[in-house]
Formats: sequence, structure tokens, C-alpha cells
Amino acid sequence: MYLYELLEPNCYYLIQEKEEGPLSLIKVHFKSEQALCLSTYTEGEEIVWKKKSDNMHDIIECMDDKIISQWEKTYYGQDAFYEDDEE
Repeated sequence: MYLYELLEPNCYYLIQEKEEGPLSLIKVHFKSEQALCLSTYTEGEEIVWKKKSDNMHDIIECMDDKIISQWEKTYYGQDAFYEDDEE
């Protein structure tokens, strides 16, 4: 088990919050005295707060700039998948 307080601002991480849970990409924006503000990218971008003392199962890796650049091209680019709400 790891604590969110281990994560550094302005870094992207691939994490697993629960032992049998899916992998998640997050970006830490900043830390306060007791919490972190971060973005999650599971179904679009969502900004959330986590206590520094909150547990997560695993920190898979800190993503380097090259990998994040490739991911951003897919996530924000023309290759990204967008659902059509029209029926």
C-alpha cells in the first residue's frame, strides 16, 4: 500500500487504487498541508481532492514527458474517441 503524499506535483502517474481495480492515469496539480489536487482521466478529465493519508494499492510508474506527449496526441488529438450523444 502507498499513500498519496508520495506523489509529486506536476507529474503524471499510472496508479492502481484497489488491488483488483483498473489502472488509472492521474496528474498531481499541487499539494496543500493535508491534501492533493489532482486530475483523473478515466472518463474524461475530472479534478478531485485526495487526502495525503489516503491509500492506493500501487504506483505503477511516474510517466515521463515522452510518453505523456504521445498520450496527449491520442487523448486530445483527432485519433481520440468521442461518443455521440445523438440517437
